[in-house]
Amino acid sequence: MPVQGGPTAVLPSNVPTRILGVIPARYESSRFPGKPLAQFAGKSMIEHVWERASQARYLTSLTIATDDERIAAEARRFRARVTMTRTDHLSGTDRAAEVASASDAHWVINIQGDEPLIDPGAIDALVLAMIEEPEIPMGTLCKRMAPGDPEAANPNVVKVVRDLRGNAVYFSRSPIPFVRDGGTARLFRHVGLYAYQRDFLLGYPDLPVGPLETAEKLEQLRAIENGYKIRVVETEYESIGVDTPQDLERVAKLFAMTWSE
Repeated sequence: MPVQGGPTAVLPSNVPTRILGVIPARYESSRFPGKPLAQFAGKSMIEHVWERASQARYLTSLTIATDDERIAAEARRFRARVTMTRTDHLSGTDRAAEVASASDAHWVINIQGDEPLIDPGAIDALVLAMIEEPEIPMGTLCKRMAPGDPEAANPNVVKVVRDLRGNAVYFSRSPIPFVRDGGTARLFRHVGLYAYQRDFLLGYPDLPVGPLETAEKLEQLRAIENGYKIRVVETEYESIGVDTPQDLERVAKLFAMTWSE
């Protein structure tokens, strides 16, 4: 599948010229050790992520951030840019912040390293939404769920409620909002692609962890608990993360049906 766009794309005049994409990737995983190197369709998962992210039109640079030489060697094999990071990071956000600290980017896009079918258009949609309102320091995506979707009750599927301006009110593992007495409300699942203003991202790991983040185990609640806005952009992109070997089999089958020639 040819790679188009990416760091060589021509940006509109109103787009800041420095937008850094970071793909955090770690080897250790309790459910799937070494998953960035897991293969399907003749390539490693991290290569699939790189190729898809490289097609985003508005990323002016892109790097894989890792602390593992095995992942770095694989990335260099397919000529990706690699940034080695510390081994003590607790999250991909922390790893992205370390990369951003050595960058002069205006915005940093945190791209999940375990979503090999990431839609480049979703990355671009998030970038464009954020630069339209630069006073908002952080952004992410959501996808509408159908009424009665059984995934609403799945605690592994994070839901989000937005205000009338499209900013996050709350993220939860519970089905929110609760609809009472025959009322209607849109239900959205959270899609874990993030955009940060660089300076905000550098300070994010040092923000106090509040009781909501502690209870839900959702890092994005840290911004809300500390009074920061998160823009939530609706997308049709269906996020499919790989957490287990079974997830990889599912992704491989979907790839074969959708992209194989």
